[in-house]
Amino acid sequence: MSAARPFKRYDVEVSEERAYDLVRSPVITEKSTMGSEHNQVTFKVPLDATKPEIKSAVEKLFKVKVVAVNTLIAKGKTKRFRGVKGRRNDQKKAMVTLAEGSSIDVTTGV
Repeated sequence: MSAARPFKRYDVEVSEERAYDLVRSPVITEKSTMGSEHNQVTFKVPLDATKPEIKSAVEKLFKVKVVAVNTLIAKGKTKRFRGVKGRRNDQKKAMVTLAEGSSIDVTTGV
């Protein structure tokens, strides 16, 4: 029986240009605003974004301390328009948990 390997956390430094590409827009929905009670903010991010990149970008842009990043990929719905089938694009969302005492005002721009 082998010993379990410890999980390594990688801190990634992203450029300012990449940071602005990673954090596309805040998600303003009823469900995402309920996350603000738990110090969470939700952002739309590119499909190729990684959790360490998202963490670094949010810390750099908003000058806050990030505790955790959870991501999900919402698959695009199949829709019809004038009888023609189409498909919406997939979207990736990142729920960012901030440290106690940190906050981001999503109503103002970066």
